[in-house]
Amino acid sequence: MLSLNNHVAIGATKKANSHPLRCSTVARASATKKGPIVMNSQILHSLTPARLECIRNIEDKVEKTVLPLLKPVEKCWQPSDYLPDPKDADFLDKVRELRKRTSNVPDDYIVVFVGDMITEEALPTYMAMVNTLDGIRDETGASPTAWARWTRAWVAEENRHGDLMNKYMYLTGRVNMRSVEVTTQNLISSGMDPKTENNPYLGFTYTSFQERATKISHGNTARQALEYGDEVLAKICGTIASDESRHEIAYQRIIDALFEIDPEGAMIAYGDMMRKQIVMPAHLMNDNEHENLNGGRNLFADFSAVADRTGTYTAHDYADVMDHLNARWRVSERKVSGEAAELQDFVMKLPNRFRKLTERSKARRTKTKPVKAQFSWIFNHAIQV
Repeated sequence: MLSLNNHVAIGATKKANSHPLRCSTVARASATKKGPIVMNSQILHSLTPARLECIRNIEDKVEKTVLPLLKPVEKCWQPSDYLPDPKDADFLDKVRELRKRTSNVPDDYIVVFVGDMITEEALPTYMAMVNTLDGIRDETGASPTAWARWTRAWVAEENRHGDLMNKYMYLTGRVNMRSVEVTTQNLISSGMDPKTENNPYLGFTYTSFQERATKISHGNTARQALEYGDEVLAKICGTIASDESRHEIAYQRIIDALFEIDPEGAMIAYGDMMRKQIVMPAHLMNDNEHENLNGGRNLFADFSAVADRTGTYTAHDYADVMDHLNARWRVSERKVSGEAAELQDFVMKLPNRFRKLTERSKARRTKTKPVKAQFSWIFNHAIQV
């Protein structure tokens, strides 16, 4: 894997124009500090006054091009649309039918699905993360800004995903729900550290990447569920993937706008996040059992290994996302200089470099004995990782 130690902080290229809505504390801190603020080894508030101004200047574009991607609640699907209705006389028959369908789904699929489900259920963490970003956070909890309305409505749409996945897995009887619930509680308690520095340039680069990655994962679980004979589960995963596709476009449109008004800043942010690598949002998951069951092995690493082995989300998918973003943001065409030009060259070469490193790692793994790990989520059954 590529090193995470190379770090680039975003700097200003010109002075900001005065703006009556600028938060004075942010402006003063940005104007007086000589370098990024560091607290507990984490960089904070790296957005400069000039780029804070850019964020404010694109709010109208968020209103016109991002918010319309949301669906009205009355037109949204709801989890109950895909589940047996408990008021129906044949409810128990439908549950038995559901269990029969999922009986042919292998344990490794269940592990990946549950890992994705836990990731979706840690939604409070993601709303908290977005609301750390300077210039766009929801200052009151019900702010009328386009930024705040987007964040709340995005979270509201996403909330249905984990809800539906959880209920479906509960009905299958295939999953140790208490272990899953412990994992989810631990994950929300632990939070996440995407290294976005309270900086919306970095934060929306992260979400642009992550939402596409999530769409790919759900799309693959849909395809696999169909192969295993569960058409309802396939439809569930495909429907969630469709939501993620809209959300991906929304975040990428924000970066589109930043590339148009500040190509150097957008390029530096994109290169910075790629150099640090995108940390998956559930990287701190812990079920309080996995290490003890498996000689100190890490739960997230083993879940990720199963996802890679089953073709649900792989290192090659990671490289493909980079290729997509390079094309989407026309990275090779941008006229930038200095640090931005160096990072432009870096991100254009990175996908193929990443693939080569992945192939070398894969070749090494083929020479080692396969390893199995027990997962508490599936009642301590052991599967290959």
